Amino acid sequence: MAQSGKIKYSVVAGWEQLPKGYVHRDVAGVAVDGEDRVYLICRGDHPVIIYDRKGNFQRSWGEGEFSYRTHGIYVAPNGSIFCTDDGQHTVRQFTPEGKLLMTLGVLNTPSDTGYDGKNITSIKRGAGPFNRPTNVAIGPKGDIYITDGYGNARVHKFSSTGQLQRSWGEPGRGPGQFYLPHGIAIDAEGRVFVCDRESDRIQIFSPDGEYLSEWTDTQRPTHLTFDSLGRAYVTELAWHEGDTSQSLGPITKGKARCARMSIFDKDGKVLARWGTPQVTAPGSFAAPHGLALDSKNDLYVSEVTWTFAVSRGRAPADCHTFQKFSLGA
Repeated sequence: MAQSGKIKYSVVAGWEQLPKGYVHRDVAGVAVDGEDRVYLICRGDHPVIIYDRKGNFQRSWGEGEFSYRTHGIYVAPNGSIFCTDDGQHTVRQFTPEGKLLMTLGVLNTPSDTGYDGKNITSIKRGAGPFNRPTNVAIGPKGDIYITDGYGNARVHKFSSTGQLQRSWGEPGRGPGQFYLPHGIAIDAEGRVFVCDRESDRIQIFSPDGEYLSEWTDTQRPTHLTFDSLGRAYVTELAWHEGDTSQSLGPITKGKARCARMSIFDKDGKVLARWGTPQVTAPGSFAAPHGLALDSKNDLYVSEVTWTFAVSRGRAPADCHTFQKFSLGA
């Protein structure tokens, strides 16, 4: 449970009614449409899974169309669904039923950044779209913004019809530089918020990529979204002993930090924050990676639990990969 002032969230146990035979070891992202349907993008046999607001299974689609590295999902104002696939170096737009509308990037063709395929510090330069893109957000004028991500150090801005308009970013820790631009969201003023994950900060830009400011009271931020009051909700990964943060340096014994969820006001002040080292506990996290809010401000958090926890001996195989939190419960 999280409580700070008037903000109080509680886990809704058993909300997701996953069909028999379906599994998702990693839920890379989550999005909610205008009718409060919940879309998960998973790494598994059923990439996109859709529920109604009560957690009843509606359908799945995308079988055979994605790599094992699905990454993010976003519902556009017109109801179409954007899916990022960092394994295939593409961002694709679909109808809610899964019909392909547009593809950005060239399938299985990464841009030339010098990336060695494993380590973000091997990236030598920013380049065009895409080298393992991460997430999508759409601005007030319909422009499409995409973070590009594991193999690049850039943000790309496209027109609503998919024409590249501008790109910004390069490897580094200075203003407008990135070490893994991972999550992205646009506020009501059109400002672009980018989770600079491995540098433990959220950078803020104008709609055309001019650096404005940054928030640093955050830890390995993976994604963010805004509510109707302009508050920012941010998922934050853990730092484990043996990791190396670009801001904190090597994570030695005693400096590990658990994964968590944070809510900020418009100025970047923390309003609520929760998560404990007990990763299997309801309301705590193994690897929070994506999030979404519905019309009642209930919160959905997706986790790449197998990739970051189970495969590394940090959580049991039955640890949660998706949680719903109810506001005011």
